[in-house]
Amino acid sequence: SKYRKTANPQAYEMLVSSISKIDDLRKTLEKLAGQSIEDARENILNLEGRSASIYWDSLSRIIPSNYGFSRREKRGATDLVNSALNYGYGILYSQVAVAIALAGLDPYAGFLHADRSGKPSLVLDLIEEFRQPVVDRTILGMLGKNVDWRITDGKLDDKTRKDLASRVIERLEAKETYQRKKFTLRTIIQRQARSIASFVRGEKPYKPFVAGW
Repeated sequence: SKYRKTANPQAYEMLVSSISKIDDLRKTLEKLAGQSIEDARENILNLEGRSASIYWDSLSRIIPSNYGFSRREKRGATDLVNSALNYGYGILYSQVAVAIALAGLDPYAGFLHADRSGKPSLVLDLIEEFRQPVVDRTILGMLGKNVDWRITDGKLDDKTRKDLASRVIERLEAKETYQRKKFTLRTIIQRQARSIASFVRGEKPYKPFVAGW
């Protein structure tokens, strides 16, 4: 942002560099060859992992140091930031799962995460489009305002969970541009699930949702 460029030039340059690196990986992704997802899955997941590493490393440098965030942790996280992310993703997960069910899709018949036996792989596929615009954006915004969220014995306290849940739900009702019109993010999730169904039926290509910032 213009504010960060002026207030913290070093952080600004770091973010610009990280964005450039991720964009280079995106270009590599677009050049992958293969007759099917099976042919390219390993390379796609490798690029996804490298992009995620750059993304989380960058965020660790701009999240206020008093939160003690150094790296992304999923299961077993006991720090405030990772615990908040995991909790927020849980709320988002339920929204995506409902959308997939309403679209008449099998939540276990995914594409990219199909190697995860016993996991609802299609939910894991679709949720990736919405982690950043729904959860990450909400939490980063609150951390930047020094929100009074607390963690006790490695768990978010009741007040923090309630506040976080209300803010994520509020974000789901925020509108974003989708197919040249404005829709709530909740509606966009539902429409994307239906788009997957249309793709599976061979009716039209699937186009992922990319949110603005």
